[in-house]
Amino acid sequence: PTMQMTDIAGAAKLAHDHGSLLAVDNTFASPYLQKPLDLGADVVLHSVTKFINGHADVVGGILVAKDKDVLQRLRNVMVGTGCNMDPHQAFLVLRGLKTLGLRVERAQEGAQAIARWLEAHPKVQNVRYIGLPSHPQHELAKCQMRGFGSMIAFELKGGLEAGRRLMDHVRLATLAVSLGGVETLIEHPASMTHASMSKESREAAGFTDGLVRYSVGIEDADDLIADLDQALEAV
Repeated sequence: PTMQMTDIAGAAKLAHDHGSLLAVDNTFASPYLQKPLDLGADVVLHSVTKFINGHADVVGGILVAKDKDVLQRLRNVMVGTGCNMDPHQAFLVLRGLKTLGLRVERAQEGAQAIARWLEAHPKVQNVRYIGLPSHPQHELAKCQMRGFGSMIAFELKGGLEAGRRLMDHVRLATLAVSLGGVETLIEHPASMTHASMSKESREAAGFTDGLVRYSVGIEDADDLIADLDQALEAV
């Protein structure tokens, strides 16, 4: 949710200099926007539940390895623990994969417009979207990605209560903790995914009370902005 990036090429060099492998969770970017193996990573993992499938009707994951020996070691663990995907879920993932590029392009176009709108809103403290020049890792994103994706985090000025009120008043975005589907999802970590943590622990991890995560889907960006606008009126 904090929308922090890792310099994959730099991390790969550091890992390899110390005789280690680098594994990258590329779920937020999807293989359409970022290719970690080309940047020096040894293993890439994806939650295919998210962008690759894209329709919120599958639970699954994949591992991709550059080296065949590493891949075989990983496969042995998968087979030995029974982590095989059933045929119907595999079919659904292949179905979703066909529209991955279209969905990602549409969603990130909307995310760009929404992030710019949020950045100008008086009730928003800051916006964390790597497609904004104000993001501290914007240049890194330009170097290692072909686009900026559709994940936005923003902080409300009113803290915990503001976050709760926003969740109560959004109408178009769905209140859920997943991401990467065709539907826009919104969540408030302090009262949802990280509610069991103390405020001190959350803030140490970068989850402030007013932080909101927003996964932009393929709906019309103007409709999503109108929804956020009316919800923020109640904050």
